[in-house]
Amino acid sequence: MIYFWQQVYNFCHQITYRIGEKLLEDFAKLEPTRKADGSLVTKADKWADEEIRKGIKQCFPTHGVLTEETEHILPVNDWCWVIDPIDGTTNFTRGIPIWGISIGLLFQGTPVFGFVHFPQIQQTYHGYYYGKTPLTGPKGSFLNNKPIYTSTAECSMNQIFTICSRSTEVLTRPFPCKIRLTGVTSYDLLLVACGASLGAIEASPKIWDIAGAYPILLGAGGSFVTLEPNQVFPLPLGLNYGTRGFPILAVAQSKLISQIKPLVEFIVRQKVGC
Repeated sequence: MIYFWQQVYNFCHQITYRIGEKLLEDFAKLEPTRKADGSLVTKADKWADEEIRKGIKQCFPTHGVLTEETEHILPVNDWCWVIDPIDGTTNFTRGIPIWGISIGLLFQGTPVFGFVHFPQIQQTYHGYYYGKTPLTGPKGSFLNNKPIYTSTAECSMNQIFTICSRSTEVLTRPFPCKIRLTGVTSYDLLLVACGASLGAIEASPKIWDIAGAYPILLGAGGSFVTLEPNQVFPLPLGLNYGTRGFPILAVAQSKLISQIKPLVEFIVRQKVGC
């Protein structure tokens, strides 16, 4: 398995850095179009998506692929790559430097390796978390190849929580930390992983928004909590994930779950009422 994990890491590093160089040339220069679900897409998203899929087919021909731009049905392959070619397309088109290339590797429906590269701010995260799978290999999470860990701090107004644009009702209620919005789901989860924030609230991220950051968050010591009754992982095979959102809470330490979860469960109630 050691050779396999090295191959996985090398592939992700090489392809995201190569694609990232081209995306830097397009940064803030492309006008997006709106997809059926209301999200934005540019020709750069489509190009990056195709390049990563081609790379996977060449290097890992027996693996499946699930991507934001083209492949939405989870295949039956034991191994499946989940791609978000540009997480933060709105930021990318409007000249805001927080956007990245997110890649997650699933084993039997559960993300076990994640790699997220942010070309504009020169930050690259990767991590391993095998959970209940029989897999073995490297452990931990890293930012620019240096180990990272979640914060052990208590909630206070000196600490940060990030939220998404669909969970801004938090701002109308008492909350024990300062609130920030970045516009990029993977980045919000990774801020928790590296100890910069205590948590993140995401009302309806898609699987490609979270698959790359999930093993990095858990590998760094964080907790990932679904706000719905059923667990997110392992993902059921054969389903279409193009419109499926996953309301989630990420926290730096499991001890924060009981404190924060009751404050954000309104997100699920809103979803049910839609």
